[in-house]
Amino acid sequence: QLQLVESGGGLVQPGGSLRLSCVASGLTLNGYAIGWFRQAPGKEREGVACISSHDGSTYYSDPVKGRFTISRVNSKNTLYLQMDGLKPEDTAVYYCAAERLALSCRYYQHYEYRNWGQGTQVTVSS
Repeated sequence: QLQLVESGGGLVQPGGSLRLSCVASGLTLNGYAIGWFRQAPGKEREGVACISSHDGSTYYSDPVKGRFTISRVNSKNTLYLQMDGLKPEDTAVYYCAAERLALSCRYYQHYEYRNWGQGTQVTVSS
């Protein structure tokens, strides 16, 4: 069974940076599409970024494009999300997820992922 554990969240001022990590155990991430999602209070969970398994292509949602960078290190079974230029509207609980997807990860919604971490809180405030 694949287990995911996120870390790296915290409180940061607007314009600051954070790097989230997601370590997988139980199974290798090879062959899995992996993504970062977030959920703010009172809002639905939304996709932030993902990496497809078959070609390594990345996808970013419009609100984070140009500010966030997703990456993976297969040898460490770890996924990262580098977040720069943080804004108050980025405040949310951030989750990593993994799933075996047939197509590019950009076509899949959060409910199509079965393997989730417990989440890490990111708060952007002055």
